[in-house]
Amino acid sequence: MPPRKKEYGIKRASGSLIHFRPPVSATTVRRHSAVVPSVLTFAVIVASGGLLLMIEKGMLNSVQTPPPRANGKKAEYRMRSSDAAVDVESQIVQEIRNRTIRSMCGQKNTADSVWSLSPLQRKTLLQHILVNDEHRFLYCYVPKVACSNWKRVLKVLSGALANVDVKVKMDHRADLLFLSDLSPEEIRHRLRHYFKFMFVREPMARLLSAYRNKFGEIEAYQRKYGAEIIRRYRKGYAKDKKIAGNDVTFTEFVRYLLDEDPERMNEHWMPIYNLCQPCAVEYDFIGSYERLEVDAAYVLERVGAPQHIGFPERQTWYKPVTKETLHYYLCTVPQKFLKDLLPKYILDFSLFGYPLPNTTTEYCRH
Repeated sequence: MPPRKKEYGIKRASGSLIHFRPPVSATTVRRHSAVVPSVLTFAVIVASGGLLLMIEKGMLNSVQTPPPRANGKKAEYRMRSSDAAVDVESQIVQEIRNRTIRSMCGQKNTADSVWSLSPLQRKTLLQHILVNDEHRFLYCYVPKVACSNWKRVLKVLSGALANVDVKVKMDHRADLLFLSDLSPEEIRHRLRHYFKFMFVREPMARLLSAYRNKFGEIEAYQRKYGAEIIRRYRKGYAKDKKIAGNDVTFTEFVRYLLDEDPERMNEHWMPIYNLCQPCAVEYDFIGSYERLEVDAAYVLERVGAPQHIGFPERQTWYKPVTKETLHYYLCTVPQKFLKDLLPKYILDFSLFGYPLPNTTTEYCRH
């Protein structure tokens, strides 16, 4: 019988192991001695360290979510996660994230299982966890964090799609199995025995991506949400019945978010914490949108996906949210609104190791 592979990770208080990639050997480290954590990673470490200190001292105990105020060619095979020289940096990010989650989830009054959530919280969570029984994994999808491409992967794995590059309109429900479709016993079994993963994204970049996509391109969202936002927050339009809803400003969108209950928000701007409940579900791996290619390759390898199934490339029409674009939009919003908005997403920043955005007047002049 072959020796069992050694597992690497950080143990939770419950004894379960949160996985990350096996450490790079000393030889590899010497070979890539020039590869050190980037300035960006260092900034994340510093920011997360401060938040972690606050968590460990109980300073975030009183922080609660505020209530509502009223084209190249695709390679034939996917890259192997071990091929990249960035494994050390990835492990650092994972370790920070894992430590922070363990500290925060150990606080009082934090739901520590799916069954200790409120009925609404549990319903939201179970409706966002996708199941693959053949490869024994659960994936909590977060809109605007490459979830459409992950759903493509799941459909290919189940045989519903021929390959990830098939040009078909994505049906976000068909040919997919959700935890909410199963009985409590079936849910418990899968939560206990399956590999569980999710992907996260810088919270403000995710909001901006949702804003640009839904209010700039999707007519149904413009009619349902855009028209109402304009009536609420644009002077002189309260009784206008003919609003198209296709010119919502980012500031108006932010004001709308301030008045929304996070637990009842549309999934595209609901906080990641509320969607996936990382304290109630012990995720084995939390990947980043910012490191999508490497982290997706790791997950596919970890769940035993066939080697020819790679993670889809971004669509040609995709508009990335660059650092400059995010800076521009955030600086168009009055500081008071941003200051009030950040607490609604504070758990997404703190748990997943994202530094709070700098929106000071001096920064916004540049």
